[in-house]
Amino acid sequence: MRDIRIVFMGTPDFAVTILETLVTQDYTIAGVITAPDRPAGRGQKVRKSAVKVYAESQGLTILQPTNLKNEDFHKELEALNANLQIVVAFRMLPAVVWKMPEYGTFNLHASLLPQYRGAAPINWAIINGETETGVTTFFIDEKIDTGAIIFQERLSIGENENAGSLHDRLMHLGAGLVTKTVNAIAEGTVTTHIQPQSGDLKTAYKLYPENTKINWEAPTQTIHNHIRGLSPYPAAWCYLINNDKEERVKIYNAFAKSNLRDSQLEGEQSVKAYTETSEKNKAKEPLGTIQIEDGHLKVTTLNGYLFITEIQLPGKRKMDVKSLLNGYNFNKNAKMR
Repeated sequence: MRDIRIVFMGTPDFAVTILETLVTQDYTIAGVITAPDRPAGRGQKVRKSAVKVYAESQGLTILQPTNLKNEDFHKELEALNANLQIVVAFRMLPAVVWKMPEYGTFNLHASLLPQYRGAAPINWAIINGETETGVTTFFIDEKIDTGAIIFQERLSIGENENAGSLHDRLMHLGAGLVTKTVNAIAEGTVTTHIQPQSGDLKTAYKLYPENTKINWEAPTQTIHNHIRGLSPYPAAWCYLINNDKEERVKIYNAFAKSNLRDSQLEGEQSVKAYTETSEKNKAKEPLGTIQIEDGHLKVTTLNGYLFITEIQLPGKRKMDVKSLLNGYNFNKNAKMR
């Protein structure tokens, strides 16, 4: 059995759970590398990364390099005398860093590689309507998420599951996969297989305002997947046009007609009436048209309606539709764009 000394690299909450699992299982953590403290929020108050907060609570050695290619950082990293590096939700590493430890540097990625390489694999799996995803550990190489695969674990995606729920389930699944990987490396039993570099591969692009905007000309289910794939963060958005005013709104939760359940919305009889209408009956209103009926907010889509259940207006907190309708009036020409 090899004596393993780990340097852990990560920044957000997803990475904290992995690090916490390693600490509680008594692995030797030689050091933690995380992002520098940065101003955030409206007040621009300087904040520590989630990983730093946890690492400080455990008395772990912390490095926060601004430049991963800096020679002084390399000397500090080498001085930690680690023989294995683990990367979870961190930056791309230069070769001099990932090649440093004797037993290599491996990454935990929240997809079944080679599918969904990139920055937002959890979001895009849902946006694209996948029914299955998972986590992968792999040894880092020169490119992004292309290295030799060590282990994978699969996970089903719920029909109405959003990115927040899937994030948490993958986080805990990933913690187990990381410890399995470390144990295999310690025992010297790791075998890997090379990822395919071509074929029908889907990419997990970084999320921008341009690709998070709702397209109301898309099919109902496509819009539904888009909304749940971006909830609760960064949230799908669109423009609400009402009373000759255009406002940018965020939509956190909605249900396609075919996915409605009587228990999810009030007004059981009206929901049943809508759901009994076949998808083949196309809506007659212009796309994006808003209708308020029996306390429901429904929007016309290409092949039906989408029921919005949670929304955020500019300068307001997100709220359920019942609360919205108590204090907000829609005119007959209101629409989403």
